[in-house]
Amino acid sequence: MDALELARWQFAITTVYHFLFVPITIGLSAIVAGFHTWYLRRRDPQLLRLAKFFGKLFTINFALGLVTGIVQEFQFGMNWSDYSKFVGDIFGAPLAFEALLAFFLESTFLGLWIFGWGRVPEKIHAACMWVVHIGTVLSAYFILAANSFMQHPVGYRYNPDTGRAELTDFVAVLTNKVQLVTFPHVLAAAYLCGGALVMGVGLWSMRTSSPHHRQDTQMYRKAARIGAIVTLVAGIGVAITGDTQGKVMTEVQPMKMAAAEALYTTRDSCAEFSIFTVGSLDGEHEKYAITVPCVLSFLGTGSFDGKVQGINDLKRELPRQIAAAAAQRGEPARYVQPADAVFTPNIPLAYWSFRLMIGVGMLASAISIVVLWLTRKGRSDLPRWLVLAGIVAPLLPVLGNSFGWIFTETGRQPWLVYGVMTTSSGVSPTVSTASVITSMVVFTVLYAGLAVVEVRLMLDYIRRGADAYRPTEPAADNKPLAFSY
Repeated sequence: MDALELARWQFAITTVYHFLFVPITIGLSAIVAGFHTWYLRRRDPQLLRLAKFFGKLFTINFALGLVTGIVQEFQFGMNWSDYSKFVGDIFGAPLAFEALLAFFLESTFLGLWIFGWGRVPEKIHAACMWVVHIGTVLSAYFILAANSFMQHPVGYRYNPDTGRAELTDFVAVLTNKVQLVTFPHVLAAAYLCGGALVMGVGLWSMRTSSPHHRQDTQMYRKAARIGAIVTLVAGIGVAITGDTQGKVMTEVQPMKMAAAEALYTTRDSCAEFSIFTVGSLDGEHEKYAITVPCVLSFLGTGSFDGKVQGINDLKRELPRQIAAAAAQRGEPARYVQPADAVFTPNIPLAYWSFRLMIGVGMLASAISIVVLWLTRKGRSDLPRWLVLAGIVAPLLPVLGNSFGWIFTETGRQPWLVYGVMTTSSGVSPTVSTASVITSMVVFTVLYAGLAVVEVRLMLDYIRRGADAYRPTEPAADNKPLAFSY
């Protein structure tokens, strides 16, 4: 493999790994804040114990997300310097807001929440975790705004004197039509992750808690049910926002939708949705398919009679359309139509990642329905298979998020910025294959070590369970700050 392919692999590894922690952080921060606020209203010791218990898990996950996220920033200058040079004015603006506003907001108020027990007024203390959650949401918004520009570039102009794209309308970047549908979809998926984690931990803790401590069993039952409710509601939100996102995707990136459905021939009306398709090894032809009539037209256009373009027709039309649009903007042809341009993504990868994304998310929601049914009316005698399903449940939406990003990024290929800059044009020209291999191996080994640390810490704290209830008392003025849980 050459430096381009290795750089893509490296970015894929670091991005997917980092995003294992991001949705859990967003979703879990909201649930912890909810437990803490609920405690202030009800003064139920169980709620305070749950807030502190899941707060530990949130803190571990937040720390690992922070460490792995920093690495991504360096890659733009190391492996993708031509990309950074060409669109850095635009791409860097939302990233700067994310770092200077959202990240510092999260970090500062998380510190106040961790060290503020007994030192900060109760209501302000609980509000700190809500501010942390708001920070995670803002962070997601700015990052997604940068990514949405890559999917549908707006708010810029090409400067022929500098050979760079320059930001002209920051509001347009923040209100990109792709951004406005992607953000609620990702946010709902994050709540799905947070809810599934709380549900799974609650089920396992119910099973392993001492039979002599019935109050603990009921406390974990409450956590499992709350997690299941969040999972179910978030799952519905993911489905609704995903439907909206699909329609915008069909409009701005028709090839991605065609690849997601392995639709090779344009359907003028009543395009069928593929449940299962087998194609040729090169992904050029369909051999066998199980389909549902007209559903794809509705998903892509909102009408069962809507037109959905196929892969083969788009391969002929897109090069001309994109080249004409680039010429109208005055952009250099080398960025949009190199001699070896291939305007089709990897069809099998797009097709199966799209289905796995949907499938594992639906399975997590299905588990939440079963949990709510079997834990109704105070029941805590759970069948073993349900506990095992609960252990698997937190992994399902996390995998669904990963498959979703794999689909989003690989389905955009061969574009780094859709219709503006190809991936091959963005790689650093002076980075050698050996240097990319070296850094990729180092990062992969480092990430493997961090994974061991993450899993070990999470499992240790889950096994310990929630600490015994201790009323929060004001600390003495001369008592030093300490990590108090």
